[in-house]
Amino acid sequence: MTATLPPVEAAASDAAAATGPAVVDGVAVARLYGEPLFALPQDLYIPPDALEVFLEAFEGPLDLLLYLIRRQNFNILDIPLADVTRQYLAYVEQIRKTNLELASEYLLMAAMLIEIKSRMLLPPKKSDDGSEPEDPRAELVRRLIEYEQMKLAAAGLDRLPVHGRDFLRAQVHVEQALAPRFPEVEVDELRAAWAELMKRARLNQHHTITREQLSVREHMSLVLKRLQGRRFLEFEDLFDVRRGPAVLVVTFVAVLELARERLLEVTQAEAFAPIYVRLAYQSA
Repeated sequence: MTATLPPVEAAASDAAAATGPAVVDGVAVARLYGEPLFALPQDLYIPPDALEVFLEAFEGPLDLLLYLIRRQNFNILDIPLADVTRQYLAYVEQIRKTNLELASEYLLMAAMLIEIKSRMLLPPKKSDDGSEPEDPRAELVRRLIEYEQMKLAAAGLDRLPVHGRDFLRAQVHVEQALAPRFPEVEVDELRAAWAELMKRARLNQHHTITREQLSVREHMSLVLKRLQGRRFLEFEDLFDVRRGPAVLVVTFVAVLELARERLLEVTQAEAFAPIYVRLAYQSA
């Protein structure tokens, strides 16, 4: 229980309660808003509501009842209703003097406690099947246990870290690169370009039969030489359709091998645009 007074009345009442005027700072008997007061005022008036009494804050009748039981280490399964009801009514009497509307909720629980106590004083009624009659406190005990479980769960959730109260998310600003990022070439577009090359190669077939040793590594070197000193080159310009499909296949494999080894890049400005090839280590 805590009592509070306004600054003026608190200083004056403390001085008046003493047997004699207590001297503060060697001269003044009190201080008012930091200023020394050398004599008590004769017309001091304390309004009736200046003294406010703050009781323990409870969230409802069940919370108060659980507090009374746990404070005195009573067994919740065997509640001594006489003692608990007496303390409960004392608290209700305090809040009834200040807040009758709030006290109505607690009076309902008080009536239930008195009703349970009266049922315990009466002889128990025998059940039809001959079993033991139910304890009148059973329903109240069940509600108290459920309320305590929910209260403990809420307290556990409140102890968890909360964003904005216990921690803040780290925010990092990443500046976007100014260089344009071209869309990647899809496999279907690369296959379509290759099919178009093969179609043009069939139109330039020769009947001369020769045996030519083709090397993928050699054509990889040729492709790198073609791209040397160039910013980029169209995909089709890397192939010589006049040399036949065999050379086209080896050249295409060489391009794929160079792309796999990240020695060149295959790009295009947008979807369905011409495909370009450039050296990977060359600036855009």
